[in-house]
Amino acid sequence: MPPVAALAPVEDIARRILTIRGLRVILDSDLASLYGVTTRQFNQQVRRNQHRFPSDFIFRLTEDEAANLKSQIV
Repeated sequence: MPPVAALAPVEDIARRILTIRGLRVILDSDLASLYGVTTRQFNQQVRRNQHRFPSDFIFRLTEDEAANLKSQIV
């Protein structure tokens, strides 16, 4: 039996949760980091397996939302 991967601490996940448009979300880059893959790889797998995700799993930030988020992170 292969070894079980360690789960991320709850605090590590909780600090990555943001509120955008009144929804609690985790950015693709943070999810990729939690899974130990690149953001590109993560998004590629989500695109290839869209049928496995609910319709509200993904949404795109507007340019203003992205700029605002970047200014908060810096």
